[in-house]
Amino acid sequence: MIIDYDIIVLGSGIAGLSFALRVSEFASVAVITKKSDSTSNTNNAQGGIAAVMAETDSYESHIRDTLVAGAGLCNKEAVTALVTEGPDRVRELMEMGVNFTKNASASGNPLGLDLGREGGHSARRIVHAADLTGREIERALVRMVKANHNIHVMEHHQAMELITEKEGSFAVAAGCVVLDTETGDIDTFRARLMMLSTGGLCQTYKHTTNPSIATGDGVAMAYNAGAVVSNLEFIQFHPTSLYHPEADSFLISEAVRGEGGILRLPDGTRFMPMYHELNELAPRDIVARAIHHELMTKELDCVYLDITHKDPEFVKNHFPFIYRNCLNYGIDITKQPIPTVPAAHYSCGGVKTDLDAQTSIKNMYACGEVSCTGVHGANRLASNSLLEAVVFSKRAADHARKTIKDVGFKKVEDRSASALGKRSHKDEIDLVKAGIKNIMWKYVGIVRTNEWLEKAMNSLERFEGEYLSIREDSRITADLVELANMVTCAKLITKSALLRKESRGLNYNLDYPSADDGALHDTDIRKEQK
Repeated sequence: MIIDYDIIVLGSGIAGLSFALRVSEFASVAVITKKSDSTSNTNNAQGGIAAVMAETDSYESHIRDTLVAGAGLCNKEAVTALVTEGPDRVRELMEMGVNFTKNASASGNPLGLDLGREGGHSARRIVHAADLTGREIERALVRMVKANHNIHVMEHHQAMELITEKEGSFAVAAGCVVLDTETGDIDTFRARLMMLSTGGLCQTYKHTTNPSIATGDGVAMAYNAGAVVSNLEFIQFHPTSLYHPEADSFLISEAVRGEGGILRLPDGTRFMPMYHELNELAPRDIVARAIHHELMTKELDCVYLDITHKDPEFVKNHFPFIYRNCLNYGIDITKQPIPTVPAAHYSCGGVKTDLDAQTSIKNMYACGEVSCTGVHGANRLASNSLLEAVVFSKRAADHARKTIKDVGFKKVEDRSASALGKRSHKDEIDLVKAGIKNIMWKYVGIVRTNEWLEKAMNSLERFEGEYLSIREDSRITADLVELANMVTCAKLITKSALLRKESRGLNYNLDYPSADDGALHDTDIRKEQK
C-alpha cells in the first residue's frame, strides 16, 4: 500500500516542526521522525537564538559578525535574509508560547528580553530561555503540532531512502521508503512536496555533543538521490564539552564564556590571551584549536572552564541546567572549574539550497543543520543555527504555498514489505560504527593532514565493505540504516576535506596552513546517477 500526504517532513526539530505548522494551513502533512517527537539537536541547544532585538544593536553589526566568522565563504544574500528577517521570527516564537528569559532592568529592548553575548558577537543579541533554549522552543512547537489535526506525527519511523523520478536532466522528489522501527515493517510514502530536516551528522565522531540520532541520515539520503551536498569539510567542534568518564559529551554552553568564564590549564594558567585578542570570546574554531594545541603539546586530558569568580546565585540562575547536570557528576561549578574537551558539534555544510530552501532535487526542501544555505560559510557564528532554522523554514513554507497547486503526485513503485526474519547483527554493526567514529576523530578532526585524510578514506572504504557484508545476511533495522548513512557521511566529509587545499575556518590542514583566495568557493559534491 502507498500512503499519500501532500507534504512529508523528515525530522522533528525546530526546522521541521515550524515548517509543518506553516504548511498545515494549506496541505495535509506527515512528520516522520525516527525517535520521539522531541528528540533532536534543537532540544540540546543551550545557548540561544541570535537576533537584533536591542536598539543599541544593528543589522549591519550582526551581518558583519556572521561574515567574519564565516571566513569569506558566506553567501551575503543569505546572511542578510537571516539577519533582517530574524527578529520577526523570534517574535513569532514568543507568540507561539516560547518563554524566553526576561530582564526587568533591560533598557533599549522593547520586549524586555535578557540578551546574552557569545563568542564572535560584537553585541548582546542572544535571546535565550535560561540555558535550555532549544528545549523550550521544542516544547512550544510540539504542543502546537500535537493540537493540529492536519499534521500526523509518526514517531519511531526511520526514513531509509528518498524516491525520485527523472524529468529530463532533473530529479524530482516523489516520496520515501520508511522503516517502522518498532514493528520492522517497511512502508512507501508518496508526497507532492518534501522537507528534509533531519539534523546533523556529528555521530560520525567519537566525541560529540549531538544526540544519538544525529547519524547524517538526510545528507546521505539526499546525496544518494542525486542532490548536491556542499562544504561538508567544515565540522564545528564545540570547544567545551564536559570531560568526565560517566558523562556522554555534555555540552557546556558558549554562554558560560560569554558571561565571564575563563579557560585555564590544570595549574590555573589562563591561555587564550596567547591565541586571540578576544580571549575566550574568540570564534569557536580558534578556541577549539587553542585547546587542542594545549592538550597535545602538554599531554593533558582536559582543560578547565572557570566561572567560580562570579556570584554563585548569578551562576545558578543563568545556567541552571549546566549547574544541576555538573552537580550530578560531583562538580559544583560555583566552587570548582569545569573539566572540558572539544567535541564535534555542528556541520556547517549539508544539502545545498537556494534562498527558498530548495535543493537541487525539484520539489524537495532542506532546512536546519542538514542544509547548506550559505549562511555559515566556513564557520558558524554562535546561536545563528536556530535562527537559520526558523528563517529558512518560513521561506520554504512561503514557496510551497505558491507552488503546491501546480504539483501532483508521481507514480511510484510500492516498496512496502513486512518484517523479514533474518538476524539483526547488532554487535557487528556497533563495532563498525565505533570504528568509523574513532577514525574520524583521529584523522578528520580539529587538525588534519593529507596523509591522515588518506588513511581515513582507506579505513572508511574497508568499513563500507564490512557494512555491505553485514547487510547481505541482516534484516533491515534502524542500526543498519544508520550505519549505511554514517559510512556515506564520513566519506563525504573526508572527500570534501581532501578537495580543500587550504586552511580556512573549521578546515585546518597542516599541509596548507594558510587561506588561499584562489580556493574561495564552495566544495560541491554530487553522486553520479546511473
